[in-house]
Amino acid sequence: MSFEDAAGAIVAAGRRMDALGWVPATAGNISVRLGQDDIAITRSGRHKGALTAADVMVVDAAGQARDPGARPSYETLLHCGIYRRFPDTGAVLHGHSLANTVLSRRDRGPIRLAGYELLKAFPGGPTHDTAVAVPVLDNDQDIPRLQSALDRLWDATPDAPPGYIIRGHGVYVWGASMDHAMTRLEALEFMLRCHLEEERRPTP
Repeated sequence: MSFEDAAGAIVAAGRRMDALGWVPATAGNISVRLGQDDIAITRSGRHKGALTAADVMVVDAAGQARDPGARPSYETLLHCGIYRRFPDTGAVLHGHSLANTVLSRRDRGPIRLAGYELLKAFPGGPTHDTAVAVPVLDNDQDIPRLQSALDRLWDATPDAPPGYIIRGHGVYVWGASMDHAMTRLEALEFMLRCHLEEERRPTP
């Protein structure tokens, strides 16, 4: 993919995520793989609902800016970790919704989603009759250390769904293309919101 096409896809994704309330203030980050060694990613501190192509930059596979004067997202290494671990990934989305923030702040393990029609958006077959455990990792401002925790998680669960939540922080989802990643993000966020609403209501 050319940089121009990647930037256009990132700008459109930012506007979509902003319209859905998933990237308040300057939260979130978005990236697209340009090739084996290059990633287009949002610059640090930009509001995702007001992105332009100038708010997108290029980093290498290690997260280093191709333009030494440019400052990529603080969490660029988490994007690099996804591309490295899952070589078929073409885009990564990171958002901060109310549902993923509230659910992940609770003192418990993975968030289990079962029986939802939209589970079809994830690997496992064209059926709702399945379950997905969305991993929740403790927040950590040391991004290399957080990436190491993710690597250990993925080593232990190689078939984990293409998404995880950082506790009280936000969700990461990826896919083969931007459209694919956005479909998975929308499906996951819908199920998380349903899960939150169900927990708020008393058991009949």
